[in-house]
Amino acid sequence: MTDLATLYDGKVIPFLRPGPRPDRTRSDGWQLWRATLDGFTAAPRLSEREHARLGARHQTLYDLHRTATHANLRLLETPMSARVSELMQRRLQNNAVKWNPGTMDGLMVSGGGKQGKTETVCRALAVFEELWRSLCGEMYAKPPPGTRDEFVPVAYCRLPVRSRPKALCQSILDVFGDPHPKTLHDLVRATRDSLRGHRTSALVIDDVTRLRLHREDDQDTLDLIREVMDLDVTLVLVGVDIPHSGLLRDAYYDSRTGQWIFPETKHGKSFNPQASTQTERRFDVVELDPFEYSTPSGIAAFLEHLAGIEDQLRLLRQIDGMLTSGEMPEYLFRRTRGVVGLLNRLIEDACSVAISTGVEQLTPDLMARVSIRLSDLDDLDPESGEVPDIPADSVPPKPRRRVRNTVFDDHGHRDAAGV
Repeated sequence: MTDLATLYDGKVIPFLRPGPRPDRTRSDGWQLWRATLDGFTAAPRLSEREHARLGARHQTLYDLHRTATHANLRLLETPMSARVSELMQRRLQNNAVKWNPGTMDGLMVSGGGKQGKTETVCRALAVFEELWRSLCGEMYAKPPPGTRDEFVPVAYCRLPVRSRPKALCQSILDVFGDPHPKTLHDLVRATRDSLRGHRTSALVIDDVTRLRLHREDDQDTLDLIREVMDLDVTLVLVGVDIPHSGLLRDAYYDSRTGQWIFPETKHGKSFNPQASTQTERRFDVVELDPFEYSTPSGIAAFLEHLAGIEDQLRLLRQIDGMLTSGEMPEYLFRRTRGVVGLLNRLIEDACSVAISTGVEQLTPDLMARVSIRLSDLDDLDPESGEVPDIPADSVPPKPRRRVRNTVFDDHGHRDAAGV
């Protein structure tokens, strides 16, 4: 049996965070996240008999460790995320070694809410940064002459819900910890200087579909994004359903070529209808789709993903094939529609119920008692599609309102004519 005394009786409990989670929108937070990526220590595997022999304190700590393990399931690679990562690596590396002047081709990563777009993009960027630091570490070890700028190859920021050009510039400057000038002109200039001074190769702007192009401020923000493209940086935009968001006008998917096709610009009421081609012709759009369950290859990929999740679970009575056999795969797909984020949330919450009730196993009957509640929606914009559609059978029923009996209520004096 694992020596839990050594694991839990030390000064540091392995499943507790030493502080707040790293803020990836700050350079130092990004580096901390990158350094601790996949550094969580999962709970050891114990049988039900071994668990029963533990003392009360070690049982409590072990159960907490199991709960933390289920709340920190590793992000597993899927065929869809592998396609996104591969395209990102090619684009980042090709742009980083270009010598010729000109605008860098960008990349847009699209998909539904809770499908793992941000994590897939950030992990691909972490791989690129590891490579780029190993190649350029000595060359960029010292700041440029006359500056104190550190080498920051990757910058990640999020677009505010109501974005203005000033807000976007401030979000980018916050990554580097640089001050905010007061005027828009100075903000734009400081943003350009920071990106160049820190030798940034990739700039990620997340939640880009929060832009609403019927608002003048949002149009100005999109123009600013186009201006950033002229810098020596690969721009990666992440958002929900980008092809139909208005950023690229209505687009359709050509199954023969596997690409998004953008129709010709029609001259209409727009003051500059050709301006959108500046974006269309400089970005590739890649879609991060959910799992599908209608083809043998799709089913096989979903089962493989479930097997990877099952291997990470720490339930005392779990059996091989707990998630991949019988009616469980179809049940899980029906509950989540193949969305990775919803699947992880459902399994995480179901494991908590299994531990607290002593069932220690996942079954369709137990999971039917679990509703998918997304607790991290405060910073999501429903109008942008960032909140995913939860299947109806996973939404908790609304409590029925009890109707008061009014038979004996006194309605006041009534005239004889109204009798």
